[in-house]
Amino acid sequence: MKTIIAAYSGVLRGTGSSILSSLQDLFWLSKSKVEKQLQIISVLQWVLTFLVMGIACTLILMYILCTDCWAIAALYLAWLVFDWNTPKKGGRRSQWVRNWAIWRYFRDYFPIRLVKTHNLLTTRNYIFGYHPHGIMGLGAFCNFSTEATGVGQKFPGIRPYLATLAGNFRMPILRDYLMSGGICPVNRDSIDYILSKNGSGNAIIIVVGGAAESLNCTPGKNSVTLRNRKGFVKLALQHGADLVPVYSFGENEVYKQVIFEEGSWGRWVQKKFQKHIGFAPCIFHGRGLFSSNTWGLLPYSKPITTVVGEPITIPKIDNPSQKEVDFYHSVYVDSLVKLFDRYKGKFGLPETEVLEVN
Repeated sequence: MKTIIAAYSGVLRGTGSSILSSLQDLFWLSKSKVEKQLQIISVLQWVLTFLVMGIACTLILMYILCTDCWAIAALYLAWLVFDWNTPKKGGRRSQWVRNWAIWRYFRDYFPIRLVKTHNLLTTRNYIFGYHPHGIMGLGAFCNFSTEATGVGQKFPGIRPYLATLAGNFRMPILRDYLMSGGICPVNRDSIDYILSKNGSGNAIIIVVGGAAESLNCTPGKNSVTLRNRKGFVKLALQHGADLVPVYSFGENEVYKQVIFEEGSWGRWVQKKFQKHIGFAPCIFHGRGLFSSNTWGLLPYSKPITTVVGEPITIPKIDNPSQKEVDFYHSVYVDSLVKLFDRYKGKFGLPETEVLEVN
């Protein structure tokens, strides 16, 4: 009898251990799933912000004006008039917003990584040239408008300002949301103020290729629109701000796009939008919300690695000649190509890959 009881107890202990082990496995699986869903939600909210928040907030504000709550909208509009020029003066960044936990989930979805190659002096100002644009510049946003990848720790004393379309700052609510992350308009007034009236240690991140570059981005392609983009070099010379090449490996991999050939009606429409509105409408898709095997607005979870290169020392010249602009532009292009060649093998590209500069 004792033998039977001992054997039965052993079975119970074994069964209990198995159940406990299964529950632990289930618990960790659930935790992993929850984290994945939080990552998806964090990315989805940014995609919707990028695509519809400005228009949606404008329509909602107009609707409230026609209701009994019109005073709320009127007060906000009064505040908007009073605060209209704030984006041109560096905005109103919030370290609290930049450190939201949602940005860490955003980072881990891809994941996104920031690589530092050289120190930056806090006694200088900088213009970062970010390449490539991609569809939404996800790497640029995560690395420089949030603290998710540790830009503040990697470059202590440097204040990053990601420059984007000035039209975004005419949209109610959206403008305040963007400014809280340290985003500013990519126009002359804003850049002049930050580089001349905001002390030193400022870094303006300009996605040099802009809308034109976004029209050609597609997985497997490493090309930048840079050959005739020289305005940022002239600004650097006028302010004596050092130029820093930045390349984001994987930026073009997160969305698939329909590329229209030059001369086609689709490309004609895109260029007209680009010329008159400032952005080019792209036909693109990522993965679905519930499955990576369906089409949707979520980007594919491909790694994005942003490498910040060596700063190029730029002299201050109030009225640089075209020859001087051309010279420093060529130095910048060479530096960007060298940066790409140095790190391409480390981030999944073959050594034979060549950066196409258009």
